[in-house]
Amino acid sequence: MSLLGPVLAAIATAAGAPAPVAEPAAAVRLQSVGNFEQPLHVDAPPGDRSRVFVVEQGGTIRIIKGGQKLDRPFLDVSSRLTAGGEQGLLGLAFAPDYAESRRFYVHYSAAEDGGTRIVEYRASASDPDVADAGSARLVLQQSQPEANHNGGPLRFGPDGLLYIGLGDGGGGGDQHGRRGNGQSLSTKLGKILRIDPRQSGSRPYAVPADNPFVTRAGAAPEIYAYGLRNPWRMAFDPATGDLAIADVGQDEIEELNFARRGKARGANYGWRPFEGRQRYAPGESAPGHVPPVLQKRHSDGWCSITGGVFLRDKALGSGLQGRYVYGDFCVGQVRVVKLRAGRATNDRSLGVRRVENLSGFGTDGQGRVYVTSLSGPVYRITR
Repeated sequence: MSLLGPVLAAIATAAGAPAPVAEPAAAVRLQSVGNFEQPLHVDAPPGDRSRVFVVEQGGTIRIIKGGQKLDRPFLDVSSRLTAGGEQGLLGLAFAPDYAESRRFYVHYSAAEDGGTRIVEYRASASDPDVADAGSARLVLQQSQPEANHNGGPLRFGPDGLLYIGLGDGGGGGDQHGRRGNGQSLSTKLGKILRIDPRQSGSRPYAVPADNPFVTRAGAAPEIYAYGLRNPWRMAFDPATGDLAIADVGQDEIEELNFARRGKARGANYGWRPFEGRQRYAPGESAPGHVPPVLQKRHSDGWCSITGGVFLRDKALGSGLQGRYVYGDFCVGQVRVVKLRAGRATNDRSLGVRRVENLSGFGTDGQGRVYVTSLSGPVYRITR
């Protein structure tokens, strides 16, 4: 995802992104919960009903507690990373057993080389509103040939394992390697990875034995799905375990991929032979290519899809239950769609205000849904 305002402002202008327009009244609205420094994501530990954690691109994680933003950050890794453009603190995930283990994981761009780092931390045993800075443990690292397409999503799946989204290595057109990284099983770039992030003997993490390419010679065993350009957020439906992956496009198409629980295992989402449902690289193959269930065109103002979450907040009413909420950095419209195997239906605006520089979504421990603007505001979707 392109995150710097000047970068995407130019893209938006070139694409003819529509100006803000009045939208129809709806049964829901966006309620402001605070202003932050380049917020990208919202999360909370499982079952935590009192706190909301906001990820800021520059390297801090802030807590909203009792409706108030705490002065002291939960975590500050700004000295460890490089931020700007598509780099920075990009992801956060709390372990399923966080209440006991206090383990959580962050995804950031390392200061020394811009490479991806997945690092484990623990919350302080004496103060749950502060992380123990000395508990840092490097889990996984991946070099990045370019400063863009870092991916960023971190999610624990219904199987209790950690899923990591990485972009194709950056530049344009996936030009690294003999035929790009997206289709190459020898690299982790352009992939969704699946690991058990807990230390395993002398190894920093374990590779699940049922990962799809564990036994294939020359393949990175961590790979779960491939053929991605720059996944900007993935989400599991907390009710079904289904998986949605939003993948930022090249010049023409933004795409949304969907799979029923477990069905993304070994899936090839087509990049770079395909951008969305159309050919990008003629003559190149994408074995078993799974086309997106939804695509949006730059000619309609879209420039960088912002993947969302599944709505399971019962307070929003039965009509929105199970719908997937998402948007785009340039268009700024919050949308909902019903996702099914192989198709998407009832794609429409949620009917709330336009969000400038729409950068992310998230949920808290009560299942309430949040929307972030890179410009600073964070909102909660409410009735």
